[in-house]
Amino acid sequence: MVDHPLDRAPFHWRGQRLELLAAKALWDPEQKLLLVADLHLGKAETFQSQGIALPSDGDAGTLNALLTLAHVWRPQEVVVLGDLIHSRLGLTAELRQKLRALPQLLGCRLRLIGGNHERGSWIEGLPQEAAMARGSLWLSHGPEDQPPPGSTDRLHVCGHLHPVALIGDRSDRLRLPCFSYDEGVRRLVLPSFGQLTGGHPCDPGEQIWLVADGAIVPWQALSPQPPGRAPHRRG
Repeated sequence: MVDHPLDRAPFHWRGQRLELLAAKALWDPEQKLLLVADLHLGKAETFQSQGIALPSDGDAGTLNALLTLAHVWRPQEVVVLGDLIHSRLGLTAELRQKLRALPQLLGCRLRLIGGNHERGSWIEGLPQEAAMARGSLWLSHGPEDQPPPGSTDRLHVCGHLHPVALIGDRSDRLRLPCFSYDEGVRRLVLPSFGQLTGGHPCDPGEQIWLVADGAIVPWQALSPQPPGRAPHRRG
């Protein structure tokens, strides 16, 4: 499939091998399932409607990256873990046309788990679905949509948090998107897939994989945070 060995990293769950992709997606080879989160299409147009002049080329880069992934991995299904769009204001006629054509261009079924940015929006042919089980995975948009009680055999995979890692010191620091895994709650968070998205630092104690220059790099777990200083993250 992909030639460069650094463009993926294995993630083992209950004897199953998943692939963390440097393209900021998760690949499940058993189900031939490709997972992405937080594309935030139409974000530039949303800001433009509020008088903020952002260029409108971010969607093209995001969609082309998704189509490239589908061409390489040949999934049977692509599931977006919420926030496919940024808001109703950015859901232009042009973007609606692109979304209608997207399943055919991907060459497979496309499903959308509704995120907070889709609320109140309607996308033709792409209904918003609730959190769902897929094999050994529990898929949701946010971390609050946890697996049903007793589902200890399922890995919770979600988006929403836009995890990033701060590497280096204050004088020379990088801010890189990453995958983050919280072993205590068995939750894997995907980086945001969209090109016009920000990020929030990972919580202490999480294991992370950095995404940088087409490679994915396992990184040490962050040190636990002192009691009484609970982090606050939102997407």
